[in-house]
Amino acid sequence: MTTAFDPLDLSGTPLSNRIAMSPMTRSRAGTGATVTDLTAEYYAQRASAGLIITEGIQPSVVGQGYPDTPGLHSEEQIASWRKVTSAVHAAGGRIFAQIMHAGRIGHPSLLPEGLVNVAPSAVAAEGQVYTAEGPKDFVTPRELTGEEIRATIDDFATAARNAIDAGFDGVELHGANGYLIHQFLAPGSNRRTDEWGGTPENRIRFAVEAVRAVAAEIGAARTGLRLSPGNAVNSISEPEAGLEETYTSLVKELNALDVAYLHIMEVGEIRDLVTTLRGAFGGTFILNPATEGPTGPEALALVADGTADVVAYGALFLANPDLPARLKAEGPYNTPERATYFGGTEKGYTDYPTL
Repeated sequence: MTTAFDPLDLSGTPLSNRIAMSPMTRSRAGTGATVTDLTAEYYAQRASAGLIITEGIQPSVVGQGYPDTPGLHSEEQIASWRKVTSAVHAAGGRIFAQIMHAGRIGHPSLLPEGLVNVAPSAVAAEGQVYTAEGPKDFVTPRELTGEEIRATIDDFATAARNAIDAGFDGVELHGANGYLIHQFLAPGSNRRTDEWGGTPENRIRFAVEAVRAVAAEIGAARTGLRLSPGNAVNSISEPEAGLEETYTSLVKELNALDVAYLHIMEVGEIRDLVTTLRGAFGGTFILNPATEGPTGPEALALVADGTADVVAYGALFLANPDLPARLKAEGPYNTPERATYFGGTEKGYTDYPTL
């Protein structure tokens, strides 16, 4: 029987176990959206994960959605990430960069003067985003032109090349949680009637073309995609009736591209759909399962019973840098401190104790 502690060949990248660290925004980037020595320490502490997937990294200036998040679109940013990848590799770990364009999620005050948030359609998300000036309502984004869509896809590919130049083992595109790729997938945020919207085939096109461009740039074996079907976060609207058609069509295209993995963030009672996508996808299947609180040790059974090839942990990995060892020892576990999730110093970042 395969267990979560067994090694895995991820399309040529050897993983020491099947326990992944989920991408988690920490908002601790330095000047110029660079990462710091503290960031290198944070990820190196967690190098016993079979695979680390970083926090969301913007592929362009306009892709930023939150304060103090890092980028991969300048030489300074690339150089700063080299410290991280070197530290993780020195500790024996593997690390993929998650590339995340926030789209309509964010605020112009977070962007250079003159820039506004962009999206598939000029439809504002409900709610607010935190800025340096406090919470602000989401604004109505500017609808991307067809030419700008192609340029944005190129931004994903360029950021992927920058990630490899920075020493990452691969790249995960963030197609979940209501950000730009998810905004194209969802009919509530994508009201287009051109080749990029209107039907499931057209709404998946942006995701497919972004993955295709990244795979062409760095190789399909170093490319993954994260999705969260039916996740209503960030004001996303995806009718349940169309979920299976949309996401099975997308997975079919991913199979044709032969990407390294599909990473599903399960939200709500969609296990039947997750099982369908698992059966339809030919590569490594990573699952961040739906749970009432932080994903716990019970999720290890998802590898043993074949539901997933890899199980991803978020908050529990944040608080337990040596999580695989703790899971194998059946605890004990540090409790995540929610007040220190975003921003700040080493407190709640690199000061969680190991066993």
